[in-house]
Amino acid sequence: MSVQKEIKKITTHTLLKMKAAGEKISMITAYDYSFARLFDDAGIDVVLVGDSASNVMAGHETTVPITLDQMIYHAQCVVRGINRSLVVVDLPFGSYQSNSDIALASAIRIMKESGGHSIKLEGGEEVLESIQRIVSAGIPVMGHLGLTPQSIYKFGTYNVRAKEETEAAKLKKDALLLEEAGCYAIVLEKIPASLAAEVSASLTIPTIGIGAGSGCNGQVLVMHDMLGISNMFKPRFLRQYLNLQEQIHTAVTQYISDVKSGDFPSEKESY
Repeated sequence: MSVQKEIKKITTHTLLKMKAAGEKISMITAYDYSFARLFDDAGIDVVLVGDSASNVMAGHETTVPITLDQMIYHAQCVVRGINRSLVVVDLPFGSYQSNSDIALASAIRIMKESGGHSIKLEGGEEVLESIQRIVSAGIPVMGHLGLTPQSIYKFGTYNVRAKEETEAAKLKKDALLLEEAGCYAIVLEKIPASLAAEVSASLTIPTIGIGAGSGCNGQVLVMHDMLGISNMFKPRFLRQYLNLQEQIHTAVTQYISDVKSGDFPSEKESY
């Protein structure tokens, strides 16, 4: 029997056991109660309350504008829909980069006010002190390396990261530093598959890939992309399992037609 099926409640320790057993980890984003409940019922391992809410929920161009208060609100909604999955909440831009005191205070707020199970933050050696402070306070931390969307204005592009030897070497070093600092897992975003596989093999903690190939210990996708709620974003790494944009459009136009024609509500749909 798989580790995932044996466990009634997924924890950070479960993910470590899954990596040791060679069992892949499934992870998806969610931002509200209804979808969180659906994903949890389906058996997803990890639900990420991503700062991608800035894009898909608020309509911003980047993840930069979303605030800590907004992340806590989305996390509160998600946690209410969860019985089994591990809930990870992103620390948004500006809530941890200044210093480790601010980072710890932000992480504590998320844990206390949302009921989430762990936090995630972007960066390597430059945020090491913050990770150590947060972990030492008893808060589990998931790292994030490679393409880090909060730094998009620094990168200037969403292209694949760590293709050059210097950046790849830094990423490998950062991954080891994050493990040593106490991270229980690391997201690897949009890096060469060979590099992701090498990093994954070098760590005892699991890696979660997004655009990083099959050598990672798990995979994560943004729900809006995977379900086809928005068809504007179609990167190479995305597998779209539904086309809800088209289905919703069809359903709503039919509803409008039924209302306009007087077909809805029918006698059976009236009291």
